[in-house]
This record gives sequence, C-alpha cells and structure tokens, in this order.
Amino acid sequence: MDESRYQDLADAAFRKIEDALDTADPDLVDYERAGDVITMTFKGGKRCVVNTQRPTRQVWLAADARAWHFSYDDASSRWLDDKGGDVELHAKIAEIVASLAGVTLPS
Repeated sequence: MDESRYQDLADAAFRKIEDALDTADPDLVDYERAGDVITMTFKGGKRCVVNTQRPTRQVWLAADARAWHFSYDDASSRWLDDKGGDVELHAKIAEIVASLAGVTLPS
C-alpha cells in the first residue's frame, strides 16, 4: 500500500475513533489527539494510546499493558490485528472503553 492510501485510511480510522469518543462523558473517558496519536485517559488515570506506524503501514493500540498491531484488510475493509483471528480496531477500542469506563461507544 502506498503512503497516500495508508494516510487516507488511517485518517478515516482516527476520525471514526474521535467521533465515537465525542459521544462519551469526558469525566469517564477523555481523549486528546496530537498528530498521529490519540491518547484516551480514563477516570482513575488509566490510559489507552492509538498511533500510526507509517513504516509498517499499521495502526497500533496499547492499553492495560497489552498491545495490538492492526493492518488494513482490503477484503473486509477493516483494520485487523496482525496476530490473526478477527480482532478489529474499532471493536477492540469499544471493548477497552467499555471495560475501563463503563461506556458503550456507537459502532
């Protein structure tokens, strides 16, 4: 995948994440975007970080001492974890937010 397409797909993924987080109570989960990094801070101080990895054309997610690396899958038009299975970026973020903040994000 070329740089331009990767950036377009990553930007769209980040906009979707921000749009979903905008629906949440900021006292339970707040977020900040700085360039290619979104940092979510949960009530109690736990954090979740989403960032782009241009050299590998991936989006990385880290939370609760775990990390996932998502690659874009053209066949399904989704960001899927590169370890296999069917772990999708937005679903994993929704799961983390529900677990750490008790907030259900829109799909």
